[in-house]
Amino acid sequence: MNRFLTFLGMCLCVVAFSVQQVHAAETASQGVVPGALNPTDLPWSSDGEANVPYTFHDPAEEARITGFEYDLVAALGERMGLKSRFIQNDWDGLIPGLSRGLYAMVVDGIEMTPEHKAAVLFSHPYYITSNRIVVRKSMAHPPLTVGELQGRTVGTIKETSAERILRLDGHIAIRSYVEETNAFADLRNGRLDAILLDEPIALYYGTISDDMEIVGQPVGHTSYGIAFRKGEDQLCGRVDAALDAMTRDGTLHKILARWNLWTPAMAEFTGDHTQPDIAPTEWQRYRDAMEATTGHGWYVLVKRYVNFLPLIGRAALMTLAVSALAMVLAVVLGVSLALARHYGGWVLRTLAGLYVEIIRGTPLLIQVLFIFYGLPIIGIRLSPFVAGVLSLGLNYAAYEAENYRAGLLSVPKGQSEAAVALNMTHFQALRLVVVPQAFRTVVPVMTNDFISLLKDSSLVSVITLSELSQAYVRLSATYYDYFGTGLMVGAAYLLLGLPFVRLARIAERRMGRSMGSGSGRPH
Repeated sequence: MNRFLTFLGMCLCVVAFSVQQVHAAETASQGVVPGALNPTDLPWSSDGEANVPYTFHDPAEEARITGFEYDLVAALGERMGLKSRFIQNDWDGLIPGLSRGLYAMVVDGIEMTPEHKAAVLFSHPYYITSNRIVVRKSMAHPPLTVGELQGRTVGTIKETSAERILRLDGHIAIRSYVEETNAFADLRNGRLDAILLDEPIALYYGTISDDMEIVGQPVGHTSYGIAFRKGEDQLCGRVDAALDAMTRDGTLHKILARWNLWTPAMAEFTGDHTQPDIAPTEWQRYRDAMEATTGHGWYVLVKRYVNFLPLIGRAALMTLAVSALAMVLAVVLGVSLALARHYGGWVLRTLAGLYVEIIRGTPLLIQVLFIFYGLPIIGIRLSPFVAGVLSLGLNYAAYEAENYRAGLLSVPKGQSEAAVALNMTHFQALRLVVVPQAFRTVVPVMTNDFISLLKDSSLVSVITLSELSQAYVRLSATYYDYFGTGLMVGAAYLLLGLPFVRLARIAERRMGRSMGSGSGRPH
């Protein structure tokens, strides 16, 4: 048996490796754009959850994706004869997804630092910018230079040029954030004295509200580039050619001017010192949308929360679908594992025990990332939905297996012996006598597990699934409203879980009556 399992494992490894090599060879020979669905497809990725003004959801129309990088890639695709297709991914998953070939390129304000250049292939720079200091307007003596930030608590975005500038000083208390909206929230709440970050972010977050302002002169210098997987020189060359053409004919200038982002630094970099009459229409559109949806009046709040309902509803349906399918998988696999551990031979008991211990001994988040980003290396590419269901189902199956095993152990051995004495086979005794009693014991535990799974489904947001927690991040970050949005999302989770708790109680009562009547029936 051991030899057979060893041989089977070796065969699977060889097949997986062969599939990977064949796929890589086909991709290279055909020059196919990584992640493309057809010859005209140009898939690209960014974190559009709270990414103003790069790529974000239009506050005036939540379903619409916009941003100056979104417009830039659309123009690039048109120039290259391809149709751009946006793929949402969390910031931390952008480069892993790129290296796995899930999309062709990443456009997300990625600074062309030596560390980033070592990890990916960059296009020519498409935007040159600097860092700016943002403070509260109520500050009596605001710091105007990096030197004046000494002794203060300053927020910034992690792994950026602004963070390196602050660390070089050595006398500044630094707080590094992943989401810029969290930094602005802390500045507003007084947890920070100032923020130092990229000028586009400072412009769109720091000047929209009445209580913050940009102070001092630009600090430092940084360049944004489009990231490609190492080895994609051909595609990178095509993008560079299109980008250079857009710079020469003024297309890049027009896009940036519409977003109020054309600066003297860009004029110096591109050599384009023209001043065309281009109105900052997208900048004004964003300001108007934020003015109409932010504030604390009752009318504004009610209008804002009503607009949230469709997005939260769709996210709730996604959460319910992922959780329900994962629970079905967990129950089926859990029962199989429990029976294998309780009634199987030593091989099945060992394999089932190893599975349970390995799954319970590793974090669910690691399992989600491994299934989505790790399996493609052996040729297994799953959609975010399938990967989410599979990771949650496989994880909870380990816990369900132990619950069911405890339920089987709780049934007195005399029950199955009595059933066999009544001419039942061992399988009939198990199916008709032991399992129903064990199932009745574990129903309350299963209910609790489903509620836990419903909440743990928030972890699949890291693989681009738009479920409830991701909707909360997007809405709260866009509107600076963590309180009202949090209450709405919390209520959605509660409404999803309550019906199942009710159904479980009904099932417990009915099964209790059934078992009770059965036990009292005269023989």
